[in-house]
Amino acid sequence: MGSKLSVDESVRVLIVGGGFGGIAAANQLKSWGVPFILVDMRDAFHHNVAALRASVDSGFAPKTFISYSVTFGDSFRQAKVVSIDLEKRHVLLHDGEELSFSHLILATGSDGPFPGKFNCIVDRQSAIQTYEDMVKEVQKAPRLVVVGGGAAGVEMAAEIKTEYPAKEVTLIHSKIALADVELLPSVRQKVKEILIQMGVHILLSERVSNLAMLTLNQFKENMIVKTDKGTEIATDMVILCTGIKVNSSAYSGAFSDKLASDGALKVNEHLQVEGYDNIYAIGDCAHVKEPKMAYHAGLHANVAVTNIINSLTQKPLKTYKPGSLTFLLSMGKNNGVGQINGCYVGCFIVTPIKSRDLFVSKSWKEMGQRMPC
Repeated sequence: MGSKLSVDESVRVLIVGGGFGGIAAANQLKSWGVPFILVDMRDAFHHNVAALRASVDSGFAPKTFISYSVTFGDSFRQAKVVSIDLEKRHVLLHDGEELSFSHLILATGSDGPFPGKFNCIVDRQSAIQTYEDMVKEVQKAPRLVVVGGGAAGVEMAAEIKTEYPAKEVTLIHSKIALADVELLPSVRQKVKEILIQMGVHILLSERVSNLAMLTLNQFKENMIVKTDKGTEIATDMVILCTGIKVNSSAYSGAFSDKLASDGALKVNEHLQVEGYDNIYAIGDCAHVKEPKMAYHAGLHANVAVTNIINSLTQKPLKTYKPGSLTFLLSMGKNNGVGQINGCYVGCFIVTPIKSRDLFVSKSWKEMGQRMPC
C-alpha cells in the first residue's frame, strides 16, 4: 500500500468507534494518506480478546489498553457520538461539537458485561486499575460461578482454573452444548472435555433464576446461586459472561429504518449501509451472517477502506463474502481448540497461535507502539 492517494479538501473519513474494526480502518487510511478522524469515548484501544485473562492475571491489564493519541495524533478525538445528521453530513458529539464527513465508517462494536467488555468513559490508567481490582477479588474467592457457557464463559472458566487450579469453578449454561452454535460439534465436545479435565463443574440446560439478587464481580462469601431447575450452588463470586448487544445508540436515530432485529445495520455486499454509497458499517454493528469476532471486523475494515479508495479513484467496488468459519478458543494459556476454515484444530495449533498471548502483541504492532513487559 506504499503510495499515497491525492484527494481534494472535501474528503474526510469519519470513523465512529475505535475497536478492532475502527483501528484497522484508521491505520489503512493513514497509510493511504487519506484525511480521517477516529472518534471513541475512551482514550485507549481495548484489546478485549484478552480481557478475561486481565481479570485473573495480575499485571496483564496494561497490555490490553493501547493509547489512541500516540498512534493517531490529531486524527483522534475522544468523544461520544450522540447523533448523525445525514443531510448535513455531520455527527454531533456529546460536548456539542459537530464533525463533518464525506465518508462515514460506523464501527461502534458491541457491549456486554464486565470483564469481557469494558465500555466505560475513563482514562487508560483507571481502566487498567479496574481490571487489577477484579484480580484481587478473584484471588479472595475460593469458589466462583461463571454464568454463560458461550465462547466468553468457557474461556473465563479456563482462565480461572489455569491461574488458580485449586479454586472451585462452576459454569452454568442455559443450552445443551457449550461454546457457540456455529462451531463444529467436535470442537464443542472438546471444550467440554478440557473443562472437565481442569476440574470445572458444568451445569447445562439450566438458567440462573436469581441473577438480579446476586453481587457480580466481587468477593462475597456464601452467596446462593439458584437455577430454574431448582439447583442451588453456594459460591463466593459470580462472573457474568452472557448478554452481548450491539452498540447502536450513535446511529439508531438516523438509521431507524435500516436496523436489523439485533440493532445492527443492514448492509449490502460492499458493506455500505443500504441506500448510502458513502456510509459503511463494519464489525459487530454490521448485519452480516457470521459470528461477531475481532477477526471479521478487521476483514470488514479492509473492504470498507478499499471501497472508499476505489470510489475516489473510479474503480469497481470490492465485495465481502463470509467464508468458512475460523474460530479459536483459548482454554487458558496452555490449551485451546477451534476450527480454521471449517476444519477442526487442536491445542498444538491453537495454543501458539492464540492462547499464549491472545494476539496482544499483534495489536501493539498494528498501533505502532512497544508493548509493556
